[in-house]
Amino acid sequence: MNLYDIWLVKIKLNNKLKINLLNKFKASKSIYEYCNDSLYISKDIESERKVKLLMKNQWNKDELNKYLNILEDKEINMVLFNEEKYPIKLKECNNAPIALFYKGDIVPLNHHRSVAIVGSRRCSYYGENLSEIISRELCQKEVSIISGMAKGIDSFAHFGALKNNGFTCAVLGCGVDIIYPKQNKELYKEIIKKGCIVSEFLPGTEPISYNFPLRNRIISGLSEAVVVVEASERSGSLITATYALDQGRDVFSVPGSILSETSKGTNKLIKEGAFPLTSVEDICNFLNIEYNSNKKDKIRLDKKDIIKLDKIENKVYSIINETPMYIDDILKYSNIDIKQLYEVLFELQLKNRITCLSGNYYVKIANSI
Repeated sequence: MNLYDIWLVKIKLNNKLKINLLNKFKASKSIYEYCNDSLYISKDIESERKVKLLMKNQWNKDELNKYLNILEDKEINMVLFNEEKYPIKLKECNNAPIALFYKGDIVPLNHHRSVAIVGSRRCSYYGENLSEIISRELCQKEVSIISGMAKGIDSFAHFGALKNNGFTCAVLGCGVDIIYPKQNKELYKEIIKKGCIVSEFLPGTEPISYNFPLRNRIISGLSEAVVVVEASERSGSLITATYALDQGRDVFSVPGSILSETSKGTNKLIKEGAFPLTSVEDICNFLNIEYNSNKKDKIRLDKKDIIKLDKIENKVYSIINETPMYIDDILKYSNIDIKQLYEVLFELQLKNRITCLSGNYYVKIANSI
């Protein structure tokens, strides 16, 4: 990673043109030298002159040094399209980004099978459970889980992978140095430890609405198939499904009640030709992976699998019961600060003792002991 690489990423040209230049000249420094070489001639001299001038004018050494320092200070890595670590599946897509910024380990994306699990931010308890179950079952088959770290279905897909020591990748619609949403701070840190966070956006890029459809094409591009668990008719996960089809990926959709708002989008996808997902076995068959139907889809742990809790975790765990409890009530009875409480709640979720419901409610998992 150097100033020339960052310059190439920052240039305001479409990715396809930048990738063509990178494939032709092999290195970003060579592209820079080409832009400053008045003797280089092509068939379309006027068109080439304009592109070279545009690129040349966007060289700002001070600004590029600033970004290089940010990347180094925040331990953010970058991989260019023509480098070995760049995800192969994404490279196959016509609309691939020129580079990815990432935190964590990006290499497993080129060595594991991968499936995206996406869905509504405002999902049902059923959707949350199902997202986690699908993720867990696939991780047991060494399938990587790709999602967007949004509230709802995405978060539970990541949780399902982390709880089972699987590999998961979160694709952000902002810089990888920005935690969005903020309540996923602990999830963000855990994904970096056991997976990776990626984005095509420069560090410091805010999560504006325009970025998320662009983010969605990377989610589908990194995957062999996309599973939509729950989605309203206007859910962003339907955009992911559209990108998946454009990229030649298969789309699975979980059928739901015709009365449920969060199933209108998934039912519509099935009506339009998506594969109905009625069992994790459906995805395993698609991936040509053997499925063991004797394993029950449940989130609870056997006694032998239970991880011991520390003193503070036990205190918080004893407060929560099998009736959903709001975060403010847990805070009141636990008498610990909110930052520490969120960390403890996250650990209890990883240890399969509790689960988080929509609206910041927490509930003890039945028969978890």
